[in-house]
Amino acid sequence: MPTERLSVVVTRRLPEPVEARLAELFDARLRADDTPMSREELAEAIRGADVLVPTLSDRIDAGLIGQAGDKLKLIANYGAGVDHIDVATARQRGILVSNTPGVSADDTADMTMALILGVTRRIPEGLALMQSGDWQGWSPTALMGGRVGGRRLGILGLGRIGQAVARRARAFGMQIHYHNRKRLRPETEDDLGATYWESLDQMVARMDVISVNCPHTPSTFHLMNARRLKLMKPEAVIVNTSRGEVIDENALTRMLRAGEIAGAGLDVYEKGREANPRLRELKNVVLLPHMGSATVEGRIEMGEKVLVNIKTFQDGHRPPDQVVPSML
Repeated sequence: MPTERLSVVVTRRLPEPVEARLAELFDARLRADDTPMSREELAEAIRGADVLVPTLSDRIDAGLIGQAGDKLKLIANYGAGVDHIDVATARQRGILVSNTPGVSADDTADMTMALILGVTRRIPEGLALMQSGDWQGWSPTALMGGRVGGRRLGILGLGRIGQAVARRARAFGMQIHYHNRKRLRPETEDDLGATYWESLDQMVARMDVISVNCPHTPSTFHLMNARRLKLMKPEAVIVNTSRGEVIDENALTRMLRAGEIAGAGLDVYEKGREANPRLRELKNVVLLPHMGSATVEGRIEMGEKVLVNIKTFQDGHRPPDQVVPSML
């Protein structure tokens, strides 16, 4: 007798090769369009599926998990971050949670460097000038930015992505500094040429560029708050390719408008897709629509990890990328 196939509900459109493989292996309910599911649709999915495959646009909170019946056994998140999932409540209900770590480190680090260069070299201003047709030709003093070589880069969170940023920044001649929950091993610091700061305040006050690369957890919410942002040098810039909630966006906006911080490059925002509208008015700010991991290769690799997690679970084993509350 053939075994019954797992019922898998996918909340967003995924790359075609991933969707095709999901349909081959499981009883997969795929999304017809690329709009987020409503809360009612998520509740229906969570009641009827063996496995839910959400993304960061889906809020899987305690109230939603409470509507799950006995059928749901795995939330196989498409993405590394799980701050949109109440992992503790899921665990209490006997529901496993998995994610897709390590896939997007290089892609996100590339985008971090793009933002650093975009802000310091005023690339969007030059682009806007060319697109408007108002460029009057080369001038010795036009659109002068700053050289990144020799600048101090302070990385907030030296995990996989932070280390990938450090390697790229070092190739650009930047000096690498970092603050982490735990100090890295001496051999890792030596390999990256990185200087550890136990005090985040002291590091922030001395850096030319701050790169936010830590996850969003209760302990990192507004880690870069108004008080800490005021410690930054007026000529310093800050970039964020991690989670918007780590920075107090209103405080950052006020300081950028007042010239108390030289610039910012943001790929993520405190309220999801709702960036502070005042940020769009500023020439010293580069805003991107959460593109850090948006490569064809990376998104397919993420899907492959989801497939492995579900298939391993189906075979009666612990998903290789299982997330437990103690990890958060």
